[in-house]
Amino acid sequence: MAVGATPQKSEVEKPPAGTRDTAAPKLTRSIGVVGGTLLTLTCLTPASSLFVIVPDSFATLGTGTALTIAIAGLLCIGVAFTYSELGTLIPSSGGEYAMVGTLMGRLAGWLVFVLSLIVVMIVPPIIALGTADYLAPIAHLSPQLTAAGVMVLATLMGLLDLRANAWITGIFLVLEVVACAVVAFLGFSHTSRSASVLVHPVMATGHGQSSAVTAGLIVTGLATALFILQGFSTAVYLAEEMDNPRRNVSRTVLWTLGIGAAVVLIPVVAITLGAPDLATLATGDVAGMVASWSNSGVGTFVSLCIALAIINAAIVMVIQNSRVVYSSARDAAWPDSVNRAFSHVSRRYGSPWVATLAVGIPGAALCFVNLDTLSEVTGVAVAAMYVFVALGALVSRRGAHKDRPAWRMPLWPAIPALLVVVLAWVLYQQSVKSLVITGVIVAAATGYWALYLRPRSETHWVISVPEDVLAPAGDGASQDPVAGPQHV
Repeated sequence: MAVGATPQKSEVEKPPAGTRDTAAPKLTRSIGVVGGTLLTLTCLTPASSLFVIVPDSFATLGTGTALTIAIAGLLCIGVAFTYSELGTLIPSSGGEYAMVGTLMGRLAGWLVFVLSLIVVMIVPPIIALGTADYLAPIAHLSPQLTAAGVMVLATLMGLLDLRANAWITGIFLVLEVVACAVVAFLGFSHTSRSASVLVHPVMATGHGQSSAVTAGLIVTGLATALFILQGFSTAVYLAEEMDNPRRNVSRTVLWTLGIGAAVVLIPVVAITLGAPDLATLATGDVAGMVASWSNSGVGTFVSLCIALAIINAAIVMVIQNSRVVYSSARDAAWPDSVNRAFSHVSRRYGSPWVATLAVGIPGAALCFVNLDTLSEVTGVAVAAMYVFVALGALVSRRGAHKDRPAWRMPLWPAIPALLVVVLAWVLYQQSVKSLVITGVIVAAATGYWALYLRPRSETHWVISVPEDVLAPAGDGASQDPVAGPQHV
């Protein structure tokens, strides 16, 4: 659909082939800001990012890791503004693709969906692969088999009611934050270097030598840093299950980014200052540093909290990611039989159970793929997806959507325009391998669009949003929590 175009009547009245029956169970609005923030913060998975992904950054960025994450956090404020505006303007479980597709046309929405699919399929296995390392104080397990087991457990939990999962993950989240706080306290209590290394970063080069971290290295590291903080956008995936999404989506996005960034960045600073030397920092052995700062008992406690945090994150990611697959089937992205299966919602638990299995089972298989390759490709996909969302924000105040009620970001259009430029530069600095892999996937997706979806445009890939969203501002639109989707 062209930017700003008015939905055609035929598209509103005729649901696409293969989508769910309007009489079938639908996602219900059952969570508010607190529940949404718990789920979203868990999906940002600050402790898992801190203890699984950040250690690799210490190896390549040294004491510049904190600075890189801080810069990424500033970028994420702009990203959060764009998500908050578009997520309240178009609150759909489709997340990025529903927002971009509604504003920029179906092909753009399809490409964003493919990028989001890369992220939703790869991130949970990446996080799960760190589980065995942090269970080592009590048992020595295979990293791949343990990660696959975590993915299976997360899939089973994802089949349950969303409200129940919000409280389960909330309890685990408390332990996760406690572990981060303990690490921060111990690191600051055992500082080994001046805070000046945070703004004039150095890294170990071997044989006790060190060198300055260049600006080029920091820019290259921004993709991974964005990946570390990525997850605050989960609120837009939960928009169809939130009470009063016009208000609560933006609050959840912004609260989650602020809390999550603090939970990650403060311990990173503490570890940077508290590591006994640059060589130890480069190893990224956080559990070992904690043990050296305290005793083995504290180290074991922190390790077990981290393991729980990883399991917690996997559960929430499976929940989030199943909603993306569910929404794509509701919008008829696949052959009719696949659409019917993926869009089916359990009458007992209110979860899209086939979509949940479709996310969780392949995720278990990906636990046996090289971790470095997965991380690089995910960083590229996240940055590219943010570019599309920023472009969507640039056109969000035109046409039919200009006067619809939504949270509106400050400094528009400067913020989304600046994001596009900066993120394009970040992508340019990434490895050729990760760019090629992502490019091949996007090219294949474009071929699928051209050969299958576009010829069936009347019935397939008809992007849908909840019924109350399409009503004009001020008309007393229905807030029926189970209102069926309309198509745009």
